[in-house]
Amino acid sequence: MARKVRLFAFGGNEVAPAGLTDEKGKSIIPDIPMQWQRTDGTCKEIADIIAANPDDDYIITHGNGPQVGNILLRAEYSHKILHALPLDVCGADTQGAMGYMIAMLGNELRSRGIDKIVAETVTQVVVNKDDPDFQNPTKFIGPSYSKEEALERKEKYGWVVKLYSKDDRGKEIWRRVVPSPIPIDIVEIDVVETALKSGIIPISVGGGGIPVIQVKPEIVDGKEVYKCNYGITYTRPYVEGQPKAKIYTGVEAVIDKDYATSLLGRMLIKKAKEKGEELEVSFTIFTAEDGAKLNYQKPNQKDLRHLTLSEAKELYNQKP
Repeated sequence: MARKVRLFAFGGNEVAPAGLTDEKGKSIIPDIPMQWQRTDGTCKEIADIIAANPDDDYIITHGNGPQVGNILLRAEYSHKILHALPLDVCGADTQGAMGYMIAMLGNELRSRGIDKIVAETVTQVVVNKDDPDFQNPTKFIGPSYSKEEALERKEKYGWVVKLYSKDDRGKEIWRRVVPSPIPIDIVEIDVVETALKSGIIPISVGGGGIPVIQVKPEIVDGKEVYKCNYGITYTRPYVEGQPKAKIYTGVEAVIDKDYATSLLGRMLIKKAKEKGEELEVSFTIFTAEDGAKLNYQKPNQKDLRHLTLSEAKELYNQKP
């Protein structure tokens, strides 16, 4: 019988929804208590599933769009007295903070008599430095703004801003966008696999993973020289035909957690096959919406409650 691994992805906007307003239409920024309370509600739902399926393995992943945007916003406001923060470092920060918050799933499980450790795994995810998204950013991050506020920040900080959605009143919601390249590898995949086999529920590829690229070496005086950020270099003797060392350095981006989670599942299946093992992986996304939508927020919006593989492929091939 195939071993089952269930991947549960927390949406960053599910934890901290964008576009919330009070009765007077004033924007509400989800604070830490609100984010913990919303996460606790999702953890209770996940605990129900774990209790009903105790023999399965579980991995938690999460987005970080609103959270990483807030980190950048704080950095912008304090730029006169504090140093700037690159996006990869912001992503690492959110892995720690959100991992700590989501790890409270362990409290919910232990309150039900289920002795499970839920542990954050700091995860680097490899992207292609030539990914087109670096030239045309698409990932929404941070709080919501009116069009006027967004354009003001574009002028003041040099942000790229785009229309995100409309609220229930039809008011436009604008947000900052940053590059979101496609993930191609996960550096700590073996750590995740080891955690699973130890009975741990790992929190992995948080925020889509810390975005890194594999560094290509220069050959200088018979040595491979790997040049990374901040003037840091690594060297080793050059041997013809020798595989290049896996040296990584961060890039300015925020990876989509759904792409990263999908990659994680596919890599686990591949590793299991290489060992002659059977592995079945499922993937569930917890979002701020009540389900998947076709033609999202357009007059012809349609709920997608059930899709066959062939229907999903047909819709995928129709996208521009």
